[in-house]
Amino acid sequence: MSTALNSMKRRKRVGSDTLLFEREGHVAVITLNRPAQRNAINQEMRRTLMDCLQRVREDGDVRAAILTGAGGTFSAGADLKERASGGGGRRHDNAPASVIEADLSAQWSTMKFEKPLIAAIDGYCLAGGMELALVCDIRICTPEAQFGLPEITRGFFPGGGGPQRLARSIPQSIAMELILTGDRIDAETALRAGIVSRMVPAEDLMETAMKIATRIAGHAPLAVRAAKEVALAAMDETFEQSMRLGGALRWIVGQTDDAKEGPRAFVEERDPRYQGR
Repeated sequence: MSTALNSMKRRKRVGSDTLLFEREGHVAVITLNRPAQRNAINQEMRRTLMDCLQRVREDGDVRAAILTGAGGTFSAGADLKERASGGGGRRHDNAPASVIEADLSAQWSTMKFEKPLIAAIDGYCLAGGMELALVCDIRICTPEAQFGLPEITRGFFPGGGGPQRLARSIPQSIAMELILTGDRIDAETALRAGIVSRMVPAEDLMETAMKIATRIAGHAPLAVRAAKEVALAAMDETFEQSMRLGGALRWIVGQTDDAKEGPRAFVEERDPRYQGR
């Protein structure tokens, strides 16, 4: 574990031992914490994670968040032992497939999370674990990271937004090969494909993620959220629609106290003190 994470004062353990929640300044760190199971995502972890993300979303003092995994693994995906035993919440007699797939993993893939979310990935990042990483705005990894959507090899397919997000963010042929073969790729391949933006040594992973998050958290929060909203809108809407949204948000952000503080701090040759208003 890096010195950056070791130096962090733990503020709260949320819900259960399946998830850890920590804070340093304006940055929250959420750690998937089932290392003996390679951080396989069971129902308890899903519920706790959704609750934790909602807490981060509502906490005005948190401006960015990091998502990572304990024990040298991000997440190997859904807990298949739980699913095989019928404890995963997916056995619904006579229910249509659309209902069965509308579980918590799908909920987090469509959750509107306005604050920047960074995935710090080591080891396995597979199936639902990869889908969770794809929800994040920025992804960094170690050379030991492995990525894949192997659901197709187990008789089902990724239902947490993985195919949709991959197809929108990387070249179609690469995305389709990953989705349809279920094969894994290594960190170098993920970096070349654009699935991650950086690859760093394992000992530097959390420190690098914290530097990125702290850098973002130092900016005006409302401007950061608006920039993220416009960038994401550009993926779903026409260029003209996203430009109109950008114009509206630019006017709104321009009326805030932080929009005045930035130029004032520049003139006074000091660091800005943004308040998120």
